Amino acid sequence: MNPENNDGQDPNGKPKQKLGGRYAHYVLFVLVIVYVFNFIDRNILSILNEEIQADLGVSDADMGLLYGTVFAVFYSVFGIPLARFADVWVRRSLISIGLMFWSAMTAMSGFARSFSMLAIFRVGVGIGEASASPAAYSMLADYYPQRLRATVIAIYSSGVYIGGGIGLFLGGFIMETWNSTFPDPAVAPLGLKGWQAAFLAVGIPGILMAIWVRTLKEPVRGVSEGIVSQQHPNPVGVLLTESAAMIPILNLIGLARVGASIPLNLLGAAIVGAIAWLLIYLTGSVVQWIALGIGIYVVFCWVQSLKARDPVTYEMIFKSKAMVYTMLAFPTISFVTYGVGFWTAPLLLRLHETSATEVGMYIGLGSAIGGLLGVTLGGYFGDKFKDKHPAGRLAIGYIAVFGTVPLVLWMIYTDSLMWAFALNLLHHLFSACWPGIPPSTAADLVLPRMRAVAGAYYILVNTMIGLALGPYVMGQLSDSFAATGMDPASSLRTAIACSMFIFILTLVFLTLAWRNLPKDEASRLDRARALGETVEQV
Repeated sequence: MNPENNDGQDPNGKPKQKLGGRYAHYVLFVLVIVYVFNFIDRNILSILNEEIQADLGVSDADMGLLYGTVFAVFYSVFGIPLARFADVWVRRSLISIGLMFWSAMTAMSGFARSFSMLAIFRVGVGIGEASASPAAYSMLADYYPQRLRATVIAIYSSGVYIGGGIGLFLGGFIMETWNSTFPDPAVAPLGLKGWQAAFLAVGIPGILMAIWVRTLKEPVRGVSEGIVSQQHPNPVGVLLTESAAMIPILNLIGLARVGASIPLNLLGAAIVGAIAWLLIYLTGSVVQWIALGIGIYVVFCWVQSLKARDPVTYEMIFKSKAMVYTMLAFPTISFVTYGVGFWTAPLLLRLHETSATEVGMYIGLGSAIGGLLGVTLGGYFGDKFKDKHPAGRLAIGYIAVFGTVPLVLWMIYTDSLMWAFALNLLHHLFSACWPGIPPSTAADLVLPRMRAVAGAYYILVNTMIGLALGPYVMGQLSDSFAATGMDPASSLRTAIACSMFIFILTLVFLTLAWRNLPKDEASRLDRARALGETVEQV
């Protein structure tokens, strides 16, 4: 490492790393681009939805499953061991390897000839993308001072909306251009159809981007808070241990080795299995609930293992009421935003006489501009509000809810396509204002050595509630309403509207988090020391 230096030295005579500055801004810029690639590869599925459904013969619920659950379960489950690895290994290298892998899987999606093949490649995309954000959160927390944490993470999170917007535009443009150029797939290069060519075109550049990421400098871990973090002697061993804790059957061996309760684990498995069976019976969605059930069970196993292996990290995360309520509040917002983000383009294509290129261009542009402004302003004002009150950042959650509901309802019920495009931009100013808040709050509530794991815990809950359930539930509701005789557009529109009742839970959890955050953050170091953690401050 060769970090920029501050004036002065630490007590050991070593130069301090400069916080902020040009190189930190450069790193932030590169990581934003990484996140742009992340969401191009993830969100392109939305604009390709109608053609994939027609080509592969699948339902709205199936596509919600593919975009949401299939991706989300593997993304969140693999995010835990990869985040723990990021806490002990070189973070820029982990991001680089992950980017190369998920970009390759996106490109390979272009060769899928069946729904099951496409699902397998989306699993690969989910596993690769799990490497990025926890490591990026941790790096940025060491490149910038704590007072700018929400602003910086919000700027990083703008990649969600820039990438999502680019994915919609590029996906629609490439698909329709390819189809008009090669109306007969039999004579097209490699026999590809438009949606397949779009996957291939957006996946390949990410492989090259991975080389650029590898050139970044690794920051000194913990420097932004003056807390010394020692280098781990066996980072690969940590990865293997954490991975084994997530693999069914093998995890039982690991749990027994660390002294965790096997009967409790089996009871947890039985409860999850019973709930999954009930949901399968009620909905008929076998893959959805088996996949989600496995994901929840694996997470339960990891929490058991963490409690036995690293009780301090377990206590700091799961015994903090502020952490728990914050990590429940914002994923319920994500439930709506992921669902609306995926289904807006298909809804407008069903409601209006328009093309995928036009919808992709205007929806993509509106999502990118509105999302960029919303997430950046949300992070900026979140930090300003925190200056006024210890829990001030959480006020952004209330703003997100009360701004999103009326604008999304107006967007899906307006008869004007142009108004729908404009309202898509406007609602993103509110629906996109919150992503910088939960990871920065999580980082404030734990020690530096736990930051990536805390970030991964947030991503896990956010992914399970938001991504695994939001698009699927809206798709399932749409299929249910269609079965009563509604046309495809009306059924999907009604499903989106009904899904917003989850915001009632959001407001409850936000209020509980607000009440507990000031004391939990103020007692952070004392609680860690009381648990036996050695906290060195410089």
